[in-house]
Amino acid sequence: MWLSATQRCTGYPRRCLALDHHHNHHDILPGSAGRPSVRFANRKPFHPAFQRATSPIFATTAAAVDGIAKEKDEEGLAVVAVDPQLANYADHFRYRWAQYRNTLERIEAAEGSLEQFARGYEYFGFHREQPQEGGGAGAGAGGALMYREWAPAAQAAALVGDFSSWQPVWMTRDQWGVWSVRLPDVDGRPAIPHGSRVKVRLQHPGGGWVDRIPAWIRWAVAEKRMGAGYDGMYWSPPAGERYEFRHPRPPRPPALRIYEAHVGMSSEEPKVASYTEFKDTVLPRIQALGYNAIQLMAVQEHAYYGSFGYHVTNPFAVSSRSGTPEELKALIDEAHRRGLLVLLDVVHSHISKNQEDGLAGFDLGQKEEDNYFKQGEAGYHKLWDSRCLNYANFETLRYLLSNLSWWIEEYHFDGFRFDGVTSMLYHHHGIYTSFSGSYHDYLGPGTNVEAVVYLMLANQLVHQLLPQAVTVAEDVSGMPALCRPVAEGGVGFDARLNMSIPDKWIQLLKHTRDEDWRMHDIVTALCNRRYTESSIGYAESHDQALVGDQTVAFRLMGAEMYGGMSALTEPSEVVARGVALHKMIRLVTLALGGEGWLNFMGNEFGHPEWIDFPRDGNGWSHHYCRRQWSLADTSHLRYKFLQAWDAAMMRLDEHYGILSSRHQWVTHMDERQQARRVLVFERGPLVFVFNWSPFSSFEGYRVAVPCPGKWRVALDSDAWDFGGEGRVGHDMDHFSDPEPAGTSRDRQHSIRVLAPSRTAVVYYNADTHTHWQQPQQQEDRQEEGEEGQGGNSGQRLLLGLTPPATQTAGGLSLGSGDEQSGLL
Repeated sequence: MWLSATQRCTGYPRRCLALDHHHNHHDILPGSAGRPSVRFANRKPFHPAFQRATSPIFATTAAAVDGIAKEKDEEGLAVVAVDPQLANYADHFRYRWAQYRNTLERIEAAEGSLEQFARGYEYFGFHREQPQEGGGAGAGAGGALMYREWAPAAQAAALVGDFSSWQPVWMTRDQWGVWSVRLPDVDGRPAIPHGSRVKVRLQHPGGGWVDRIPAWIRWAVAEKRMGAGYDGMYWSPPAGERYEFRHPRPPRPPALRIYEAHVGMSSEEPKVASYTEFKDTVLPRIQALGYNAIQLMAVQEHAYYGSFGYHVTNPFAVSSRSGTPEELKALIDEAHRRGLLVLLDVVHSHISKNQEDGLAGFDLGQKEEDNYFKQGEAGYHKLWDSRCLNYANFETLRYLLSNLSWWIEEYHFDGFRFDGVTSMLYHHHGIYTSFSGSYHDYLGPGTNVEAVVYLMLANQLVHQLLPQAVTVAEDVSGMPALCRPVAEGGVGFDARLNMSIPDKWIQLLKHTRDEDWRMHDIVTALCNRRYTESSIGYAESHDQALVGDQTVAFRLMGAEMYGGMSALTEPSEVVARGVALHKMIRLVTLALGGEGWLNFMGNEFGHPEWIDFPRDGNGWSHHYCRRQWSLADTSHLRYKFLQAWDAAMMRLDEHYGILSSRHQWVTHMDERQQARRVLVFERGPLVFVFNWSPFSSFEGYRVAVPCPGKWRVALDSDAWDFGGEGRVGHDMDHFSDPEPAGTSRDRQHSIRVLAPSRTAVVYYNADTHTHWQQPQQQEDRQEEGEEGQGGNSGQRLLLGLTPPATQTAGGLSLGSGDEQSGLL
């Protein structure tokens, strides 16, 4: 969910940095858990005034230090051993842990276990009672359909629908406010046919009547797809029509490369795409590009299409605009067959205020203990114009936790991206709030402990149900311990989105000429994360694609993207700059920005224009709510180069494991002169050389390397295959030179390379590693004394594609997913 750039900040303690920008290094080091995950060498001492001003942030009192050894063994306080700065907030963690344990114990006492508590969908909503057979008690009884709804404020309740010609079938209430009705089968058939419309009619405490869609409904439809007016649909297909999963879940990869997708806008045609179309046409592309996970947006039903799926009305229902529950299951099963994890973009941070079509309709003004929602100002999100959930309520917890269990068990999702986590963590929802880096911002009176406890329960549940599950938090604040295990006292997420990175790129592209970009600023923005908590890096968010904003590609090239992207002529200066920087921005973000990667659908090839959902203001047009895949597949357009580059980045990580590597070492930030904008760093076994200068190329440029040997080009953004000028030779061996310790950026060896302007080149040690592209064939050539094929001579290999895809003049050649390949 979107927050303005002024609300987003790094959320980490700020550090006083005094650097020699020509000679310094960073590394991930233990002991900096609560601070940015890079360490700066040759740092001058903090200024005394700065030390005094920030001592509550960076200093841990002697008493706290003495207590760390004891506290780390205390239940729920192991996070203090990970980040000693948290010792000053041990009481906050004790209170939070006590609330978590108390809630969990209440759940276990009432339901037996957290997992059983989270199976509310087996009791609430619609359920079949099968006919009883045999000779025991109840033998011969016919089947029936049970319907239950928690609505304690209702004075009376009735089930209505097509099955009753919309006449009320009255329900009875128990002591807990649960209304129920049993509908015996009629002539051996369910009283409510599969696919028929249903609603629950409630009497308001004031005496009036309202019709509502059942809270636990599994499908809801509207005659006018873009407007409101939804009906609940009883979904219980006959056995022959139910989808049966055929393929196991893929194993969780060492690092996630996530392709974020919106099914509805995934068609090139001006329409809402279906789950089946996405399965058949988009999944092959994602696999071919080399991603290992997809994140599906807008799956939970939402009456307002233009909300991007974030104003959810029916949390248990599959969005009917794109098809049926069975068709979504087929999509997920096919993704698993192709080796892709599937994450659901789940919205538990708020609910649409639409009472006619959604859960908000069950708020009849009752007190909070009988309500899914908070009341008064606490129950309304003024920035999102939506309702805030009551995480302290037992039935709200049951509803939300059951929702997570439902998507895992029924649809085989492999995990979740939790939307709007910052809004949940704080009573102020992060609205107009700057997080200074002081831990008091995160662990003080503003913390919404009730919501934190829910998130702890949610992560505990998800990982109990599916140990390999992935949970990702959309948090802009940087709350410490958010991504530490629940058993340690953390909130339990596997990773957080590194949301400050897209903001940094927007800031630079909007306000600073690229010849004035500071290497130190870029490195700080990319590396500003907690080393003990994984982050997902990304260069641009889906929000930037919305009307009124711009993607990175559109901001770089603007109107030139309409008529200047031909590959048959020389590019204009604007297009050449845009294509070069687009590739460099994405690679440096992937290599330095986190332990995972995320890309929004179409950004991999620089999709032009913006997203504008159908609405009254545009005549309900789908023209700007689609993806123009043909741009990347057309042989004479430059979009194909950006797509090939993205695929090459995915293969680079697949082969060398750069995202999963804990080794991250910045050796060189050369900005001594206006013409110099060089950044050199190591990630995993690779050395990355970025020359951001628009004007200057450097021949024989000395680059520090971590070990001696023969170094070769692994990836080159200037290669012809990626729309470059082909200035770097790929058939050249770069032999390291030994040097005295410390004279070459704290490395004992260096190589000399060509660093062309606006180019990123990645090097690997050929003595210890193979090339990511056809490594076995390359080894065979080496044994036979053959020379490798370079980027500038001879027959060039087409870069950037994962099996089973190949690159043709028309872009990607998509396979069925069954092909076998010898490529690693």
